[in-house]
Amino acid sequence: MPFVYLSGTDLKDFNNFGDMFDKHTFLLIMKKRTSLAGIVCFLLLSFTAHTQEITVEKIWSQYQFITRGVPGFNGMNDGLHYTQVKQENGHTVILREPYSGKEKSMEIFSTEGLMANDMPIEMDEFYFNNDESKLLIATETTPVYRRSYRAIFYLYDLKTKKFQPLDEQHQPQTLAEYSPDGTKVAYVHKNNLYYKDIASGKVTQVTSDGEFNQVINGTTDWVYEEEFAITKGFGWSPDSKHISFLKFNESEVRDYTLTYYQDLYPDLYTFKYPKAGEDNSKVSCHIYTLDGAGTQQIDLGEYEYIPRLKWSAKENNLVLQTLNRHQNHVKYHLVKRENGTWSDRVFYEEEDRAYIDIDDNLLILSDGKTILRTSEKDGRNHIYALGFDGKIRQLTQGEWDVIEFLGIDEQSGQVYYTAAVKGAVHKGIYAIDLQGKKTKALSSEEGYNEATFSNGMKYFIKSYSNANTPPVYTLCDAKNGKEIRVLEDNAALVKRLSEYKLGRKELIQVKGAEGMLNAWILKPANFDASKKYPVYINIYGGPGSNMVADRWGGMDYMYHQLLAQKGYIVVSVDPRGTMYRGAAFKKSTYMQLGKLETEDFVAVAKELGTWDYIDKERIGIQGWSYGGFMTSLAMTKGNGVFKMGIAVAPVTNWRYYDNIYTERFMRTPEENPDGYDRNSPINFVEDLQGKYLLIHGSGDDNVHYQNTMEMITALVAADKQFDLFIYPNKNHGIYGGNTRNHLFTMMLNYTLENL
Repeated sequence: MPFVYLSGTDLKDFNNFGDMFDKHTFLLIMKKRTSLAGIVCFLLLSFTAHTQEITVEKIWSQYQFITRGVPGFNGMNDGLHYTQVKQENGHTVILREPYSGKEKSMEIFSTEGLMANDMPIEMDEFYFNNDESKLLIATETTPVYRRSYRAIFYLYDLKTKKFQPLDEQHQPQTLAEYSPDGTKVAYVHKNNLYYKDIASGKVTQVTSDGEFNQVINGTTDWVYEEEFAITKGFGWSPDSKHISFLKFNESEVRDYTLTYYQDLYPDLYTFKYPKAGEDNSKVSCHIYTLDGAGTQQIDLGEYEYIPRLKWSAKENNLVLQTLNRHQNHVKYHLVKRENGTWSDRVFYEEEDRAYIDIDDNLLILSDGKTILRTSEKDGRNHIYALGFDGKIRQLTQGEWDVIEFLGIDEQSGQVYYTAAVKGAVHKGIYAIDLQGKKTKALSSEEGYNEATFSNGMKYFIKSYSNANTPPVYTLCDAKNGKEIRVLEDNAALVKRLSEYKLGRKELIQVKGAEGMLNAWILKPANFDASKKYPVYINIYGGPGSNMVADRWGGMDYMYHQLLAQKGYIVVSVDPRGTMYRGAAFKKSTYMQLGKLETEDFVAVAKELGTWDYIDKERIGIQGWSYGGFMTSLAMTKGNGVFKMGIAVAPVTNWRYYDNIYTERFMRTPEENPDGYDRNSPINFVEDLQGKYLLIHGSGDDNVHYQNTMEMITALVAADKQFDLFIYPNKNHGIYGGNTRNHLFTMMLNYTLENL
């Protein structure tokens, strides 16, 4: 298993970030030493505690408000210990920690003295084999797209202390994984699948047809990675004798070329990107048998996508999903080997009038007969037990949505999951028995709770935060959720925040176009209801993502506090089409992305304008990605309700976006031309009113810079003035170096000048 950084930020690890002086420590000193100078210092500290100002530099350059997590947490096999990672004297150490707290921590690995190419190695990630006697160590990790990466892997035997490269002839690698018996490691190099026998050192090449922009083996193409959140396209069978893998033939997928400006002549990077209505990769499933029997392609019938494949824990049963092009008909396949041949059987299928979301809520039980999965078939997302005989039984029920599986303790028969039982803005941790009769809450049902369970499911690490409280990480007993001890409370950050006069984020409901919507509001700390305030509405609004939640908002929270400090009221709202309010609410935007959401945002702005303390002439809106799309529609179709809009990396025409995401909600342009055209801001630029700022990264592989270029073309043709800023070579996240600091400084200044 990989180690996990539970930090809630984009930055991997800030454990070396210095703790600030603690007020409780200061008071303790004062009890022992009550000199006049000490009293003066205390009074000065008290006087200045709420006079500091938030700045963009403190947020995005100095990272003063970063949260700390529990780096390197992995539950170990015995169920009694877990790992943590620490930095000591310039090297990385993996510690074994007891859940009980009754033992001392024990060092099980250190990078001290380990060299590669005459240089000390720097460990980016580590992975145990099944019996935890060996490590895979990832170094020199380089990101490819959002989730994919390349790295140089090393093998380390914890017993013999032997340290060796995984494969010096085929570097870099990706997705390296031990076989269940720990004798081999499979990995991908240059679109081909390999495995290494550790004892002999022999490397076997499983596939040989891999080629960039042509054929991919064992990992996934760009659109699967982005929209199905899957990069690992292979897996070991439980007996370590077979490897299943996906093959992507992307030769018919059209090319997209990015231009990078970093040398005398620009560099061109061309990759496969299937836009709405265009050809996909042809994906097939194969199983390679290590004993020399070779590779067999599995006949799965007709399908467009294979979004998930997973071996059972004990038997050589492979479960996979296939999905049609409209993504509204999913089939569950069981692949078994009989008489030396792999055969496929569809044991369950489900259809939906709109679409079916693909997620990781799929568990295969050790009985070899049952899987657990989630479905919205009753109008809410709930857990079902599904037998390989096709019989289905619902475990959870109620007018709320399950969010994710956390695991199952088959010995006690408890299924662990998170759910929005107390409403879409909350996330609680729950357990239910396999009969679906007894449910218990293992955390506060309000706020935002997340959990990582130990092997054996006896303990879990809980992360809790709410809208105004940074995350607190605690070790908990899985039986009842009882907190055993605090692992990280972010006290340093809490202390730092106490030095600022902050507004309080409030969770509210506000009237939309057709009903009440979840929202939050942040007022200035010195709010005066007799005054009129401008409003800054921060939005996303897309399907599958909520902006409004009772959880810590990280850097965005601090930026919004900065705006409040400058005299703005900040608001966010989740329109129709967002999550955890049932399937009907979520899928109401089907075939017409942008229409209902725009109506809701405009209605909310108008509603806010009726409030006594809001200046209806000074309402602005800002969003990123889908939020940039919504901002652009609000500024064009909003009839002048918004004085200012900032659109970052916006989709401006769904014809330009990838087919898996777009067609899930819109079908193809050929099938639904009106849905595409009537909600594309490009087609409504003549209606633009107010100050409009477009921002994009020229190296955006996700929402292509083409979207902004086409928007510019339309605005110029309509003789509409606007503002524009392009970040050369930056991708969809627009980060790196001083970029975020520059970006948010620019957005702040634009807001101050135009709102």
